[in-house]
Formats: sequence, structure tokens, C-alpha cells
Amino acid sequence: MKYLVMVLGSQADYQAMQGSASTDSPAWSEQDLQAMYAYMSALNNDLAESGELVDGQGLAEPARTRLVGLDADGKAVITDGPYGETKELLAGYWVLDCASLERVTEIAERVARSPQPAGAPEYPVVIRPIMDGSGDLG
Repeated sequence: MKYLVMVLGSQADYQAMQGSASTDSPAWSEQDLQAMYAYMSALNNDLAESGELVDGQGLAEPARTRLVGLDADGKAVITDGPYGETKELLAGYWVLDCASLERVTEIAERVARSPQPAGAPEYPVVIRPIMDGSGDLG
């Protein structure tokens, strides 16, 4: 079964990782960043070795996001991020092919343990089963 495992973040979190603290997130040091990158790299290597990793990527900061919708006349309405009404957005993801929900939950627990500086916000790791082309769970 394939699963999408998602991590969340806010614009303030991305700025904190660049060294700018806010009321919502402390500034990350270079050591904090390197610890997180090493942890995620080891996780990705383990998932690749087990054959469970299909894809995984970190995403650019919300400020580089664009929304495209339609107005009442069907004309495109394009809005650049970040969005004041949105607290957190998708920050990164993995597509995993796991034997069970229990196994992907174990992996999500490991993702949740990624190192970060004290006081940084903690977000849940989201697991969603991926449907196959027929509309069934794959």
C-alpha cells in the first residue's frame, strides 16, 4: 500500500531556519540545521535500503507559493504566498510503499522525532493512503 507522509511548517519556521527568530519559532543555529539534515538523510537512506521509499522532497518556503483559482467569470485569479489566513502549509513529503498502516505509522513517529531547537513548534506528521487509478486504495 502506498502512503503520503507529510510534514507541516509555516513561513515563520522557514525564516527561523534562516536564523530569524519570531514569537512562534526560535532561530535555528547552523548546528541545529545540520542535525536535522543528518537525521533526515539517515531516515531517507534507511527507507531507500528497505525499498519503501518511492519519493521524498522538502518544499520551498510558503512565500514562494502561488495559488491559481478561477473567479465567477472563469478568469484565472493568481495569488502569491504566504497567506495571512494560513498558519501552516505542507513543508515536505514522502511517498512510501509500506506493508501496513502500522509500519508507515512507525516511520511517521521517527519523522516526528527529527531534532529541532528547544521551543520550536511541533506539528503532527500526516499520513494519507494513496488511491490507485481505479479509485481504490493502492
